[in-house]
Amino acid sequence: MVEDRGVWGETDQGPVRRFALRNGAGLAAEVSDLGATLLCLTVPDGSGGGGADLVLGHDAPQAYLAGSYFGATCGRYGNRIAGAAFALDGETFRLHANEPPNHLHGGTRGFDRRLWTPRLEREANAVRFALVSDDGEEGYPGTLVAETRYRLGEDNSLRIDMTATVTRPCPVNLVHHSYWNLAGHDSGDALAQELEIAGDFITPTDAALLPTGEIVAVAGTAFDFRAPKPIGRDIAQVAVPQACYDHNWVLRGARGRLRRIAAARDPASGRGFELWSTEPGLQFYAGGHLEGTHGKGGTVYPRHAGFALESQTFPDSPNIPHFPSARLDPGQVYRHTMEFRFTW
Repeated sequence: MVEDRGVWGETDQGPVRRFALRNGAGLAAEVSDLGATLLCLTVPDGSGGGGADLVLGHDAPQAYLAGSYFGATCGRYGNRIAGAAFALDGETFRLHANEPPNHLHGGTRGFDRRLWTPRLEREANAVRFALVSDDGEEGYPGTLVAETRYRLGEDNSLRIDMTATVTRPCPVNLVHHSYWNLAGHDSGDALAQELEIAGDFITPTDAALLPTGEIVAVAGTAFDFRAPKPIGRDIAQVAVPQACYDHNWVLRGARGRLRRIAAARDPASGRGFELWSTEPGLQFYAGGHLEGTHGKGGTVYPRHAGFALESQTFPDSPNIPHFPSARLDPGQVYRHTMEFRFTW
């Protein structure tokens, strides 16, 4: 069932709206046209008890505009671009350096801070959001038309389809940025929850969280999630950033094919999900900066209150030729699918 829940708040761009999605098994989601954002996702627990909202977030639209990226669609380029610049076909493009001197998640006014145009698809139990990004926005070339579609399935899946077209060659990497806590967004830290990632290698980073260009095996390191393990088990061994994961995994399987890339589970509640995606990389971030963030219902989130799993093209791909290409040309369609398959 799809429901238009009306105006949620106001921004300088106009009124912000919310939309609800429900299925017959007890799953319920809310999404917003501000940032094409997932506001909440309620899932029952394994003992037949009440549901919990698994998605970190805020109570009001203005808080989302402050730059938390909670649940948002980030673009044109999710993740980092070194030096806030890239070269394409002999021309250098200068982007807004919103994480000086680098560019992060689309810039100062990225897609997470924009109002998208919604369209309800009642028969499909889906909401589709569309956005036009003008030539030169944040320094990017060409006009880009993007769509993000959320569909809640009777098979207990939340499918997110992101697409884009451009009028000039441009790097494109749309990223969905929810933070998850499978015990509930207000339940404390998520370090005891178990994670598995279908990747044998990572792209290590420097102190600014930019990839060095290396591709390094995870075997024998704190980055080995090839079998499920608690997120916090080895986190103290991670030096960059200090005691927190914020890295890109090189995923197994062919880019463009929907495949299982990760799984997460909370042993206490029994809730979990498999994540399926079409992308070559996965950014796993363990929420090291969340301490003190004011969230939904008056909750003050602690450090590691949630974790983000962002399927993606690799960070800084426009500047590292041996990484998967993020280039999109006129006449092509960028397609990125994520599907969360929930269990409890």
